[in-house]
Amino acid sequence: MPNPHDFHTPQSSYTRDELLRSSDGGYFGPGNAQLPAPPMLMMDRIPEISLDGGEFGKGHIVGELDIVPDHWFFDAHYCGDAMMPPTLALDAMWQMVGYWLGWSGSPGKGRAIGVGEVECTGTVTPETRCVRYEVAMRMVRRGKLVLGIADGRVLADGICMFTAKDMRVGLTKAAD
Repeated sequence: MPNPHDFHTPQSSYTRDELLRSSDGGYFGPGNAQLPAPPMLMMDRIPEISLDGGEFGKGHIVGELDIVPDHWFFDAHYCGDAMMPPTLALDAMWQMVGYWLGWSGSPGKGRAIGVGEVECTGTVTPETRCVRYEVAMRMVRRGKLVLGIADGRVLADGICMFTAKDMRVGLTKAAD
């Protein structure tokens, strides 16, 4: 499995165009982490990413999604109840943990494998302007098994709407 750093020099932030290139695959090398393509790409930019930041000092990543009233998920939710399903916020944070693992140099494709505790305290509606996902790495295990465990929160226009603890993402490697 190729080393992601042979294909990509880590940056401290990423634009939408760079995230879209990651969704095409190969950004971190063949068979390595990538983001999903739109519409499942749940962020427009990553303004911050680090190896040693975050609440636990083990790395962090911040993503942002600009909300527009005609986002696909508003019409796809319950008729007459336009909101961003909280499961998409959780998926966005899982995406970010997998991206962080590839960005930090671990080979393999990211797969969400679990979450400990989730709490929803509000909703993202068409009136929301920006969603901010803040993810702090709690533990990173590298070796035969690559595993990232992180806590995160989702803010809608600066107000916390959703928290998740012990989000787990593993990196799988292609069979030889």
